Amino acid sequence: MTSPATTASATAALPDYAPIPRSALGPALNEQGYFVGRVERNLYWVTDGVYQSAFLTTPDGVVVFDAPPSIGHNLRRAVEEIAAANGVPNTVTHLVYSHHHADHAGASSLFENVVRVGHEETRRLLLRDNDPARPAPEVTFADRYTLEVGDERVELAWHGPNHSPDNIFIHFPDHDALMMIDVVNAGWVPIYNLNLSEDVPGYIAAPATALSYPWSHFICGHLGRLATREDVAVHQAYIADIEANVKEALASVDPVPFYMRYGENFWAGVKAHLDTVTERAVAPVIAKYTGVLAAADIEVFTRTTTFAIMQSFRLDSGPSGLVHP
Repeated sequence: MTSPATTASATAALPDYAPIPRSALGPALNEQGYFVGRVERNLYWVTDGVYQSAFLTTPDGVVVFDAPPSIGHNLRRAVEEIAAANGVPNTVTHLVYSHHHADHAGASSLFENVVRVGHEETRRLLLRDNDPARPAPEVTFADRYTLEVGDERVELAWHGPNHSPDNIFIHFPDHDALMMIDVVNAGWVPIYNLNLSEDVPGYIAAPATALSYPWSHFICGHLGRLATREDVAVHQAYIADIEANVKEALASVDPVPFYMRYGENFWAGVKAHLDTVTERAVAPVIAKYTGVLAAADIEVFTRTTTFAIMQSFRLDSGPSGLVHP
């Protein structure tokens, strides 16, 4: 067991970071550790400050969108709170998966006897994972699906892989809202490797697709407030600056000295070359966005995101280098 003295010593050694811009923070949580608020009309969102979910109340029951385990039973409490206040049924009849990842779906099994809806790839991946906390959806679709419950309409669409192979866009046309998870963080930088995304070109393209929809309220899946169209534009600018710096660094950093220095240790040469390209691209982005996007000065986030984008340029866009004569 770790002693208090050891814990205090470890805490004292932790680094300090820039103050969080007040604009990045959301409303205070209640005593149970959650906040539930109205998006528009009968669409609501729930957050624990780190994760987000949403639900739609109807005369025929409640539709839940994602069930993050960190919110867990508080999602049920939020539904019951709103249903009681508005005099509507609190029975959850449908649960929609944005994608298969456990951090957004791991409390799904708390809702029994519901119709689960998701992309066909979500079903395949959940059957593969065989996680009892995330039952596979029974209702699936390939490209488009309109969910209709109690005279309410929700448009689900898959526009290709981005954060994950199955991540979808959830549009609420009658509520001026869009839900797309794990791409844009409202007021914050992405964490490691573009929010741990699997398809870099798809991730980079997804915000433009989001902006092609009509909406004013954006449920992005993380942190303590809803996003705006301006938040999406700032995110795009951050990524565009990384892209521009990566292109410049790839073109200007000469790899030869690194390989000459390490001789037969080819992987050491590769590391030195790519680390130098990454660091040259990272520094100006961190300087520009500290104080603009929360956690921009947590260097490892921007560095790993930059490394992922640089590798995507080399491997997805090409060419990775000159063709040997």
